[in-house]
Amino acid sequence: MTEQVINVRKGFAAGALRDIESRRQQLTALRAMVSDHAADFAAALGDDLGRSELLAHVTETGFVLNEIDDALGHLDVWTRPQKVRLPLKLGPGKAVRVPEPLGTVLIIAPWNYPFQLLLAPLVPAIAAGNTAVLKPSELAPATSAAIARFVPEYLDPAVVQVVEGGVPETTALLAEPWDHIFYTGNGNVARVVMRAAAEHLTPVTLELGGKSPTIVTDSADLEVAARRIAWGKYLNAGQTCIAPDYVLADDTIADRFTDLLVTEIANMYGTDASRSADYGRIINDRHVTRLQGLLDGGGYAAVATGGDVDPAARYIAPTVLTGVAADAPVMGEEIFGPILPVITYSHGLTEAIEFVNARPKPLALYVFGDGRSADRVLAETSSGGAAVNHVLFHITVPGLPFGGVGPSGMGSYHGRAGFDTFTHYKSVLRRTTKPDPSIAYPPYSGWKAKLLKKLF
Repeated sequence: MTEQVINVRKGFAAGALRDIESRRQQLTALRAMVSDHAADFAAALGDDLGRSELLAHVTETGFVLNEIDDALGHLDVWTRPQKVRLPLKLGPGKAVRVPEPLGTVLIIAPWNYPFQLLLAPLVPAIAAGNTAVLKPSELAPATSAAIARFVPEYLDPAVVQVVEGGVPETTALLAEPWDHIFYTGNGNVARVVMRAAAEHLTPVTLELGGKSPTIVTDSADLEVAARRIAWGKYLNAGQTCIAPDYVLADDTIADRFTDLLVTEIANMYGTDASRSADYGRIINDRHVTRLQGLLDGGGYAAVATGGDVDPAARYIAPTVLTGVAADAPVMGEEIFGPILPVITYSHGLTEAIEFVNARPKPLALYVFGDGRSADRVLAETSSGGAAVNHVLFHITVPGLPFGGVGPSGMGSYHGRAGFDTFTHYKSVLRRTTKPDPSIAYPPYSGWKAKLLKKLF
């Protein structure tokens, strides 16, 4: 067991976050860290992902600040015991659900939003009274180093520890008996996490991904749809777990939609996105090669825009593919990059819905169209979350739990859902010692038996 793990275990045992005020103090300190060093974190994100300072704030530091503010604003309510109605036959007494922390938790973050996806889960973990070990992604080394540098300066080392490193360090951490493991990443690693957690019967939250479909119906406002889909797809160069992975467009509007999509991409990033301060880079050479392979694999009729790759700069242009076959390589896995296949359907929404339902349940689903079309898609498909006539923004609503279903994940967080994830609700019954009627005790015969049968 590493020193970091020992420290937070001792911290929990000593009651470092037992009282609500100590949790409030740590959340306030975390807020100060994010605010004081926002520029440092933005610079690190720029090094790792080519993220601009503005986008670093919007997608990472600002997001975490909002989560902290929401937790601080609701902490008194969330931590309050919840009264439960006691059946008359069990009175006099009181029944309550008492929220208590799980213990010491492990939070493992991915590289695509390496700041947000490490610290956003930490917020409800602290709010619920848990101590934690943070494992930042080694694939975003600058961000990992910045977090490891500043966390000890602001947070109690008995509450939060950071462990940097790669596979060996993560493997060692997973061998420990945790009270909860929170993992964000891909399905292959999630299976490793679950196998390790099973050894200790440790509960897990898995925030994964999948091929999030975007349905554009014939009733959609095509200009708005093109603009919003372009924004959501190419944010962070497509390296977003809930980015539109592919578009299903009604064949009567597909050509017009594609033309508008190409126009909106140019409006946002210019004719050469490599010169845009708002367009990011692929995380590393391996992923550039993987994405290049999807482009080289064929299975589509044309490249409507983009297709340019500069491996040395880790740059792939915003790309739109048309005439994409259902079995094309680009449709075989989550793209996680700036490549958007457009597939047409010609037999109404039924065809689009069947296409979605024939594949694993996605983390997000988007539909553009009128209310009737949207209602049908939402009713007849399953996804972790969904948005109508927009993309991505559903995760910014604190009251909406964020999580997957099936292979796209298990469990959820954000707002109250995050607090519940890191909380055990202990069921407590309190009764007085008087009266203590003899009917409850044997021998059960005669009138006692008849009355008990009626009561229970």
